[in-house]
Amino acid sequence: MDGYVEKDAADADGDRPKPPADPLTGVPGTAPPIPPADPADRADTGIMALSLPYQVVLAVALAVVGVFACLHLAMVFLHVAPSNTLTKQHGQAVDDWVYPEFEQNWKLFAPNPLQQNISVEVRAELAVPDGARRTTGWIDLTAQDIEAIRHNPMPSHAQQNELRRAVDFYLNSHSDDDTPSGLRGRLSEEYMRRIAMLRLDALPALAGPDGRALTGEVRRVQLRAVTRAVPPPRWSSEKIDTAPSYRDLPWWPVTDADRPTGSDRSRTEAGR
Repeated sequence: MDGYVEKDAADADGDRPKPPADPLTGVPGTAPPIPPADPADRADTGIMALSLPYQVVLAVALAVVGVFACLHLAMVFLHVAPSNTLTKQHGQAVDDWVYPEFEQNWKLFAPNPLQQNISVEVRAELAVPDGARRTTGWIDLTAQDIEAIRHNPMPSHAQQNELRRAVDFYLNSHSDDDTPSGLRGRLSEEYMRRIAMLRLDALPALAGPDGRALTGEVRRVQLRAVTRAVPPPRWSSEKIDTAPSYRDLPWWPVTDADRPTGSDRSRTEAGR
C-alpha cells in the first residue's frame, strides 16, 4: 500500500512544471532571473508619443474645439429656450449665430404637417435686339426639380430642398406686402434672384406667352408661389378646394452679380 502511495506521489511530481534550466550548464532550476523591464524602455503611446511642439499644438487645437462646441451649444440653447433676460439683451447675437448656417426647423415634428404643395414659377423681361422689352411665359421651376428627382435613387440636396427653403426664407423675412425685414429680407431677395438666373441660364431657350422663342438679355425677373391643397384620398369624404392660389412677388432688376458669369467676374475682381 505504501508503495502505491509513493508511486502516485512521484507521478504527481513528474506532472509539475520544471523550472527552466541554465542555458550554459543545463542544470534545471539554475537559470538566471529575468530582470524587470525598465520603464524608460517602454515606447510612449498617444499624445505622449509626439514631440513637445506637436503636443502644444494638439492641446491648443483641442481647447479651441472644446470652446467652440460649448459656445455653439449655449447659442442653440438660448435660441430654442423661452424668452429670458439673456435673449432679450443678446437676441440679435444669438440669431446672427444660428442663422443661416445652423437654421433650426421643427416642421417634421409639427402636430399638423403641411398639407399643401407649393411650386415656384419665374418669368423674365428681356431686352430684345430691336430695343423693345418682351416678357417670357411662366416657367415652373419646381416641375424641373420633380423631373430631375423622379426615378433618381440619389437626388441632390439642391433638387429636393433649394426652392422650398428659398421660399420659406423669403416668406419668413417679408411682410404680407413684400416689405423686407432688415438684412435677412434683402438677402432672401438676392438668393431668389440668383436661383432664378441660374435656372434661366441653364435653359436652352426662352419663350414668350405665345410659345415663340425670344432672344435678348434678361433685365428683370419675377417669381411667384403657386399653392395647391393636397387632395384627400379617394376613400375620404372630406371636401377640399384644390384650386391654386398665387402670390406674385415684385419685379426685381437683375444686376451683374445675379448673373452666373457676372458672379464669377465679381469674385475675380474682388480677389485682385
